[in-house]
Amino acid sequence: MSDELPVLPWERSRRRPGPARIPLTRDRIVDAAYTVLDRVGHDKLSMRQVAAELGVAVSALYAHVSSKDELLELMYLRMFRDWNPPEPDPEHWREQVREYARTGRAKLHEHRDMARIAMAGFPFSAEALPHLDRLIGIFRAGALPDRLAGAAGDVISTFMNGFALEESMWESRRQESSDRAWDQESDEESWEKIKATLESYFRDLPPDRFPNLVALSGTLLEKSNDERFDLGIEIIIRGLASFAAENARTAAPPPEAASAEEPQKAPQKA
Repeated sequence: MSDELPVLPWERSRRRPGPARIPLTRDRIVDAAYTVLDRVGHDKLSMRQVAAELGVAVSALYAHVSSKDELLELMYLRMFRDWNPPEPDPEHWREQVREYARTGRAKLHEHRDMARIAMAGFPFSAEALPHLDRLIGIFRAGALPDRLAGAAGDVISTFMNGFALEESMWESRRQESSDRAWDQESDEESWEKIKATLESYFRDLPPDRFPNLVALSGTLLEKSNDERFDLGIEIIIRGLASFAAENARTAAPPPEAASAEEPQKAPQKA
């Protein structure tokens, strides 16, 4: 026989306490927004879907986030969390720029369509300013003229975001094209088939009208996306380095001035 006593009649109707609710915060809302973004993409992301993901009413979100635009801004700023560019090093500034660009591209690929959000992001928010200041410091450490240091950061970010956006668009097309034979294959196999098709197309163009495309048909697409990205960054870095070298030459005293400062030697007797 059980020792447990029966429940008193007036206690049977009492509402049993439910599980404790986790407080709603901006961080939880952004986490849920990323989950929805990965599932449905940028165009279908909505406050209603984010609320459903959290199991709350849409009105509950607006106590923490004023609009979808602010939510997208918070998602963009989350990119900079735990991403700290290194202390500027004049001897290694080129390597630091390469690493910065590669890290940025990797962060853009952490979530679907993140590049689209980044393209509309506002880099002068309080959370992003220390990051931006450090990046400009790397360019200044490389002896880039001050008038170009800020522009260099914009060029790198624009290339990085644009490249990642192109990659995400191609990936979306590949996923949505269910009639293509390579849809169920690996990314590497898919790219090889797309590459072979495009190379054949360029090769078969009329050479009198498209001599350069025909001539380069076998090399236009020979590089992987990683190689293309690194090459693009290298082109930018070498261009910036030329400005740094020009700046150094301008800052150095002309040879005539340098020779004039040298002490005159006494004429030697014959």
